[in-house]
Amino acid sequence: MSSNQNLIQKADLALADLASNGGLLSPEQSDTFIQTLIDSPTLINRARVVTMNAPQKKVNKIGFGSRILRPAVSATALSDSDRVKPDLGQIVLNSKEVIAEIHLPYDVLEDNIEGGNISVGMGASAGGLQDVLVTLLGNRAALDLEELAILGDTSSGDAYLALCDGFLKRLTAHVVNAGGATISKDLFKQAIKAMPDKYLRIRGDNEFFVSVDNETEYRDTVANRATGLGDSALLTANSMAAYGSNIVAAPLMPNSKGIYTNPNNLVFGIQRKVNIEYDKDIRARKFIVVLTARVDFQVEEQDAAVLIQGIG
Repeated sequence: MSSNQNLIQKADLALADLASNGGLLSPEQSDTFIQTLIDSPTLINRARVVTMNAPQKKVNKIGFGSRILRPAVSATALSDSDRVKPDLGQIVLNSKEVIAEIHLPYDVLEDNIEGGNISVGMGASAGGLQDVLVTLLGNRAALDLEELAILGDTSSGDAYLALCDGFLKRLTAHVVNAGGATISKDLFKQAIKAMPDKYLRIRGDNEFFVSVDNETEYRDTVANRATGLGDSALLTANSMAAYGSNIVAAPLMPNSKGIYTNPNNLVFGIQRKVNIEYDKDIRARKFIVVLTARVDFQVEEQDAAVLIQGIG
């Protein structure tokens, strides 16, 4: 049997191994896939990830939104009217299913995937086709999920984006309209002033999420200054900041919009059971891999986020 035939047989066995347990990834593999999503250079790697073990998950909130201290009187309990209770609430994540179908021609596997290292399930100590697929699918899915996280809108004409509302659609409490003005320190100042003061006690916890173009434009503005900071903005990839909050370039953020919030306030829910299933088309000489996952996005505290829109 030729070496290529041997390789195809090994690939067949390796991909069949993906279909074990009904196509359900093991917990370790699911964790690897989810970690790949989180580690990818996107907005969702800064959001708070909540793994879901069921299609719906309620995330409880608790906090104090107003003063709790009162003047104390010796040996006297507080009156009922002076006692306080925490603000309770919850957000609900309802996962929506997403799917990807990948066709892998035999010759692609032979010539490209780790130089033909496709021996998963055949005693390989590390690497192999399964690891490659999980990594490749995770990297691409991260970009696609960021698109849904930012641009999701149930009224969208795009069937994928209509799956759920993303962060931009959900932010309604505080809105700053740039009125066509370009990105500037004044726009960042307006966003900060629109945020209630109680969320600004540790300003460094909040971040501006803007488009790559707008981050570049602001970097260029700073670079025009004849100072060390100007040189740094021009010559290095160091992060930019405005009024104590980092400026983060989100690749799929529209040029006309931005978000100012603590990234932990942005919630990315993903159901832990990620399926990868396998099939083979012998006439077309290709393997077929289908990935499905269930996700949702929420903003935990509307009052702690500012939407910037109308950027020119």
